[in-house]
Amino acid sequence: MEYQFTLKYQLAGADCEHNAIVERLGEAGCDDALIGLGQPGRIALEFTRNAPSAEAAVISALADVKQAIPTAKLVEATPDLVGITDVADLVGVSRQYMRKLIMSNAMSFPAPVHEAMGAVWHLANVVDWLTAKGSYSIDAKLADTAMATMQVNLAKEAKQVQPRTQQALQGLIAL
Repeated sequence: MEYQFTLKYQLAGADCEHNAIVERLGEAGCDDALIGLGQPGRIALEFTRNAPSAEAAVISALADVKQAIPTAKLVEATPDLVGITDVADLVGVSRQYMRKLIMSNAMSFPAPVHEAMGAVWHLANVVDWLTAKGSYSIDAKLADTAMATMQVNLAKEAKQVQPRTQQALQGLIAL
C-alpha cells in the first residue's frame, strides 16, 4: 500500500550544502519524497512510500534518512498533531460544527495534548473516536499513518523523560 507522511528534521551545521543533502537522500532510497529546504537549518521530507503497513513505511523512511543524514535530528513526524480546524476539514464539516461536536461529547472526546487558545490533539486518537462514533468515514490508510507518526513522536519525546521522574510519575498519570 502507499502511505503519505512528512518527516521534519533539524540539520547540523555541517549539513548546509543542500545539493549534497538531496544527492545523499536519493542514494539512500528517499527518491519517493518531496524535499523542502526553505527554512534555514531544517529539512522536510514529504513521503509517498509503498510498504505493507504505515508503520513499516515510516520506519523505513526514518532509517533511510538516518543513513543519508546521520546528524539530522527528527523534529516531527506528521500527520499527528492537529487543531480543531484540521479535524473539521478532515471530516468535511465546519469548524463551528466540530466545536459543537467536541463540546457535546466532552466526556468521551479525546483529551487534547495541549489546551489553550487553540487545543491540539493527536490525530490518531481523534480518528479512533470519530470511527467509533460510526457517523464519519475516515480513510483507513490515514488512520494507520496517523497512528504510526504519533508513535514516532511519542517515542522521540519519551527519550527526554528522566528515569527518576518517570518512576515518580508511575501510577499518577491516568492513561
